[in-house]
Order: sequence, then structure tokens, then C-alpha cells
Amino acid sequence: MRYLFFLQLLVSSILLSAQKFDGLAKTPPMGWNSWNKFACNVDEKLIRETADAMASNGMKEAGYEYIVIDDCWQVSRDENGDIVCDPERFPSGMKALADYIHSKGLKFGLYSCAGSKTCEGRPGGRGHEYQDAKMYASWGVDYLKYDFCNTDAQKAEGAYKTMRDALYAAKRPVVFSICEWGSTEPWTWAKNVGHLWRTTSDIMNCWDCKVNWGGMGWTLVMDKNAELGRYAGPGGWNDPDMLQAGNGVLTDVESRSHFTLWSMMAAPLITGNDIRSLTPAIKEILTNKEIIALNQDTLGKQGYRWWTLDGNIELWLKPLSNGDIALCFFNRSSVAASIDFDWKRYFSNLDGKTYNVTGQTRIRDLWLKKELGTTNKNLKATIPAHDVLTIRLGQ
Repeated sequence: MRYLFFLQLLVSSILLSAQKFDGLAKTPPMGWNSWNKFACNVDEKLIRETADAMASNGMKEAGYEYIVIDDCWQVSRDENGDIVCDPERFPSGMKALADYIHSKGLKFGLYSCAGSKTCEGRPGGRGHEYQDAKMYASWGVDYLKYDFCNTDAQKAEGAYKTMRDALYAAKRPVVFSICEWGSTEPWTWAKNVGHLWRTTSDIMNCWDCKVNWGGMGWTLVMDKNAELGRYAGPGGWNDPDMLQAGNGVLTDVESRSHFTLWSMMAAPLITGNDIRSLTPAIKEILTNKEIIALNQDTLGKQGYRWWTLDGNIELWLKPLSNGDIALCFFNRSSVAASIDFDWKRYFSNLDGKTYNVTGQTRIRDLWLKKELGTTNKNLKATIPAHDVLTIRLGQ
């Protein structure tokens, strides 16, 4: 009996440690990451100024909370194997920086990698998972983005489970962001491992470009993420990578569409631009609370592409927690396109479910922020090239 007792105790201990932190990321995480704009050009001054900006420019009020430093903050390991941050770029150290971010009512995130080295050749986490997790906890880290470069023969699922367990053992709740680019279909195994998982290769700062190593423009990233909605929900999200809105290549119209579709897909809203110097147009895009409300809806349903008209206009649909419905008409073509949407035709029956759409259902335009009447007559509109018409149907 004594051996059975100890066996049960051992099994219970293993099960207790083999889990992620529950209660986190009940809606998609919102924040900022340094990589898309600054790559390796990160330092303490930039991060403090970015935290100041988020706390004062309306982003915090709109729901953004994470300040995440991506690759290149780390330079070596000391004689004990502890990870060392760049003393020239971060002279105050990570604990002081985390304390500063926390003082702004925000949360602090860092990057590491499952391999022996990060994607930029800095020290990775392989073989140091528990040691690193304990260090991150002592610094006050709230979010960890974990990449998958220089992994040799490592298996992704096993590597990420090891880091998950290490974070849990360190006893500081951390949102765990899995970044292996969708190569092992993490949506099929990551729900109990991390809080978000990349579904695609890296997003490029363009509409639909491709690069030879696999990076692609945001519309192509969107297409790869679009069919995975059944795997996502509160506590675990499909991540089609960070936003490129405001980085100077996409037009304001394209940035608006990009932000809207990420919100419709319940994707993490992690901005990747310089938020210290937002233009009025980009500020309006990133802080539109009515669009953000679609992303942060507690039902946690990923919106999906319902139909496409003539290969140009796509209609995306997202059910919401109070019975409302979000619709996004997305014009992917390079010329303006018109719609004449017959409510009776399309909403009599949808995927075997009858939505509560009657002739008196209200229509609200979420970018113009005004009522458009009701569904008692067809919705007619002209949508400019690469733009969206985003509406909310409600009683």
C-alpha cells in the first residue's frame, strides 16, 4: 500500500506540473512587440518610451497591455548558466525595466527560443528551460514569445511542453506564445501547451508579397489562418503573426483592412509599429474600440470567410456573445466594387442555424461609427479598393 501511495503521489505531482497557467488570455492578447519595426535595434530607452506612449496615447485605454521585447536583448550566459541581457543596451537590467512597465499599469514580455541559439544567434533556451523560467519570474515577466530556430532534431511539441512545465514550476503566471510558424500544425496540439500559437510563417510589411524563405504579405497570411477557427477559443488562439499596420508600406486603407480582419479572426492584436509617433489615421485604426470589441468578444469565436463574390468581395462573419453578428465586406481587388446585399436571401438560414436577423435588425457601421438603418431593405454600398465595410447587426 505504501508503494501505491507514493506512486499516486508521483503521478499527481507530474500531472500538476504538466500544465499551462489557466485563466490567462481569455480574450486574444493585445500589446506591442519590437520586431517588425526595430528588429535587433532595441534598448532600454526605446522600451521605456514605448511604455510611456502606450500608457498615454489611448492604446492602454483601448485594451493594449503587453510590451514585448523580441530577439537581441540577450548576449551570453554567465558562469552559472544564467541568461545575461545586453549591459550596454539595457544597463538598468530587466527587473528594473519590468518594474517600470508595471508602474505604468502594463505588462512585460520577453522573447526566447527553443533551440540552442535564437534566430539572430543569441543564446537560446535549450537545456536551460527551468533555469530561464525561474529567472524570468524573478524579473517579473508576464509574457514569453518562444521561437523555434536552431533546434536540430528537437520535436516542437516536446520542446514547447518542456518550457510550459518550466514556466509553471516557476510559479509566475505567464502568457506563453508558441512561435514555430505552423510547421507542425500546433493548432492540433497546442491548446494545453500555450495561450497562442503561430499558424503561418512571418508576416511581411506588404499586401500580398512573398519572399523565398517563406515570409508573405498579410492577405496571404490571413488566407492560411482563415480555416482554423475550430481550434481557437478562450485561453488558446490562432496567431497569424503581429500587425504591420502603421509601418509605412501599407496605405492607411490597407492598414484598416488588416486590423479589421485580425479583429474578425480573433487574432492576437500585437502591434509592430513605432507607437511613439502614431499618425492620426493609424491611431484611429489601432484604438477603434468598436472594432476591438469584435476581437475581444467573450464568446471567443474566430470569424470566417462566408462567401466570395466574383473573386473580389469577400464576406466574413463573426458571431458575438450577446447574439449580435459582425460582418466584414472585404474588397481584395484593386478597383472599387459595389454591393447590393439582400438580407432575406442570405439570412433565412445560415450553416443550418437560424440567426435572429429580422427586418428590424439594426445595422451599425463600425468605422464610420454611425447607424445605417435596419435590415428591412438591401444594404447598398461602394467599397474602395483594398478597403472594408464592417458592420454590426443587433437588436
